Amino acid sequence: MKPITQIIIEIIAISYPMEQPTAEKIKEIFDRYYSADLSLWNEFSKYVKPRLFSKNEIIKEYNKTEKHVNILISGSIAHFVLADNKDVCINLYYENHIFSEYLSFLLQSPTIIKTESLEDSVIWSISHQDLNELYSKSNKGLLIGKAISDAMFIRKQFEQINLLTLSPSDRYLKLIKERPEIFQRTSLKIIASYLGITAESLSRIRKKIS
Repeated sequence: MKPITQIIIEIIAISYPMEQPTAEKIKEIFDRYYSADLSLWNEFSKYVKPRLFSKNEIIKEYNKTEKHVNILISGSIAHFVLADNKDVCINLYYENHIFSEYLSFLLQSPTIIKTESLEDSVIWSISHQDLNELYSKSNKGLLIGKAISDAMFIRKQFEQINLLTLSPSDRYLKLIKERPEIFQRTSLKIIASYLGITAESLSRIRKKIS
């Protein structure tokens, strides 16, 4: 008899057929960070594999090593750290976001960050081994490495700037502007954790603004 988790994944796969990786789609996503010729992504796409995760499934556990760089095609993903025995959300990702626990990926060593699928999610992934093989093949591989690093750095810098310069209310408004559907897809508890406030404080902000 199949494990229940495998049965759930198979049901999701039928309900949400996985779009196969294409160079055109990958280029479209990366162009926001690094504009490159389609031929670059043609080579990259040969190594990219689709992966499917069910809601609340762990993609990378605490104190484990990140093995992939990922593109989120559908669904939502979060990074958490453990503080006072509670999961604290430090990043939220939605469709067309590039994500990885990048420090762990680069060092190939465990870190204290967990990656979890908040919804049934389809991601396109390239493994650390395959990416390094791509690097060794030609200068195009090195350009792909630059594109990935640029995307990770740009997002991280914006996250840090927002955290240091915006009030919780302003960060809430920015989140709503960028992802107006977020409250239909992500729990108040996780959104509040991401904003660095309690769920009660978030409720007060929402009532004040609405």
